[in-house]
Parts: sequence; C-alpha cells; structure tokens
Amino acid sequence: MQKPSDPFAAVENIYTPRQRYLLLVFSLAGLLGLMVMGLAQYLTAFLAAGILFVVFRPVWVALVHQRRWNRRLVTIGILLVTVVVLVVPFYALSSLLLDRLVNFAKNPERILEVVHKVENATGFNFTAQLNVRELLLQGANKVSGWLPTLASSALNFLVVVGLMLFTMYYLFMQETYFLLGLHRYLPFRNETLQDLGEALKNNVNANVLGQVLVALVQGILTGITLKIFSVPDPAFWGVVAFFMAFLPVLGTPLVWGPAALYQFSVGANTQAIGILLVGFIVIVNVDNLLRIMLAKRMGDIHPLVTLVGLVLGVEIFGLIGLVVGPLLVSYFLVLMEVFRRENRLRRESEVPR
Repeated sequence: MQKPSDPFAAVENIYTPRQRYLLLVFSLAGLLGLMVMGLAQYLTAFLAAGILFVVFRPVWVALVHQRRWNRRLVTIGILLVTVVVLVVPFYALSSLLLDRLVNFAKNPERILEVVHKVENATGFNFTAQLNVRELLLQGANKVSGWLPTLASSALNFLVVVGLMLFTMYYLFMQETYFLLGLHRYLPFRNETLQDLGEALKNNVNANVLGQVLVALVQGILTGITLKIFSVPDPAFWGVVAFFMAFLPVLGTPLVWGPAALYQFSVGANTQAIGILLVGFIVIVNVDNLLRIMLAKRMGDIHPLVTLVGLVLGVEIFGLIGLVVGPLLVSYFLVLMEVFRRENRLRRESEVPR
C-alpha cells in the first residue's frame, strides 16, 4: 500500500539551516528563562538539593557503590538525616533568634540604657551623634514586620523543604542519569566539566562543612566565655555568635565586643577585660587556625573569593547564598581560565607550520 504523501513536504521553509539552529537556541534559552522566572521563589530548594547532593555523595558512594546497600533505603536515610540534623535545628535556632531580636527591637529603652552607661563610663556622647533612638525604632519596625512575614511564609517554608527533599531523592535514585545528563547537555569539554566539578566540591567543603565547623566552635567558645564572665543570657548570644561567624572579617567580635562594652558600662571592668582578652587571644586565633587548617583539607578557596561571593550570594539568594555566592565567583574564575585555554589552543592551531 502506498503511503499518503505529506501535503507540507513541498512547502519551502523561509529559514536557512543556520537560522533554524539559532532560533532553536533562542527558543531553548527563552523557555529556560521563563522556567527560572516561574520557579524563582523556590530556586533555593533546588540549589540546596544540589549542594546537599555534593555533601552526602561520598557517603552514598561508600554505602551503595562499595558496600552494595539498597539505594532506596540509603536515600531515605540521607533524607531523614537532613531533616533531623539540618532542617529542624536550623529552623528552631532561626525562630529563637528572630523572637529575641523582636523583643530587643520592641524595647529600645533597654539598649539605650546600656548606651548611656557606656557614655558615662567613657565620657563620649554616642546618642546625639548617631541618633541611637531613631535607629533602634527603625530597627524595631523592620524586625517587628518579620513576624507576619514568618507566619505567612510557614507554608512556603514547608513547600521549599518538600521540594528540596523531593529533588534530593531523585538526584540520588537516578544518580547515573543525572551525571550523564550533565555531560551530555552542558556545553563544555570533559576537562572543563572536571574543573567545574572540582570548584563545586571545594566550595561546598570550604563554605558548608568547613564554615559550619568553624562557626560551631566559635559559637560554643563565645557562649562559654560570656557565661564565665557573667554576661546575661550567654546561650542566646552563643547562638548569635554562630550566625555571625559566617561573616568574614567581622564575625564573632560583633558579639563579644558589645558584651565587653556592656560589662564596662555596669562597672564590671575585670569581666570586660577578660572578655576582650579571651576574644582577641583565643576566639580570634582559633578562628584563624581552623580556617587555615580546613582551607587546605576541605577546599582551597581564596578569602577574597569567599568575601565577594558572600556579599553577592546573600544579596541574590538569601541564606543559601553563603554557598552559592562563592561558587558563582569560583565558576567565573574557572570559565575565565577555560576561555584563556581555548583561545591559546585556537591560536596554536592557526599558526602555520
């Protein structure tokens, strides 16, 4: 039986093959842009899933590929560890910190009282120059506004965590297809993909595992120091120090420095000097020592890359930007090196022999 002829076969297409190729590329880029815009609110879920995939993959490889454990059970175990060790404690600590900040912001008189005591002790007038009351009231309005936002975003938080866990599940369960897809669809040579993968590994190790370890040690040391020298509520300020430790250069001095000023303001000069000595001699040096040790062991990342990346990442992605920001800067540097290498190879191929 003769197949029916295609009535559109004889119609001439107005585009050249190159034009069709370019239009296809633009169409793909446009659709990808629309997808990213539509998922922008939940982009952190997918970024976090990718980061945790890199963090837990050595455990996955050891248990599934080497010991031949059931991949579904291992994946579910990893998800449970993520929820119990990361999601629940982090949400609880964030809620605690937010509640206490709101209480401080709603009662600026308590902070003004400390400021006036520092003024009396030092003889220098801060209030008139910095308009402390106005700044605190503005901060109170802003922080107080977080409460309805936090309440309204509870469902959004659950959706983000659900998407993250769902994505992690399929990244591990379909690991081979995922990695093959990266090699197939990313427009880079294999050596470039290896460089990008190494940059991702180094950034995750340095800015997740290493940074969390450094922040945890500094938070514990700060809390113990404040308790020894009789600063009120040392556990809370230890939690604040844990979060502040993620900031390069400033870090925990933003916590124990004001604590020393507070002790000076109430006449506890010995305790204040003790806080400053422990802060400068122990906490700061432990921070520097740990960073130097972990920099080589867990990812050789230049401090300037981390600093620029943190500022960039937090502004764009929020908290997850602590990792994504330095990764973006590292990827930019890697791609610049790839660009230099490709141009050198092209020039060498064009040289007549």
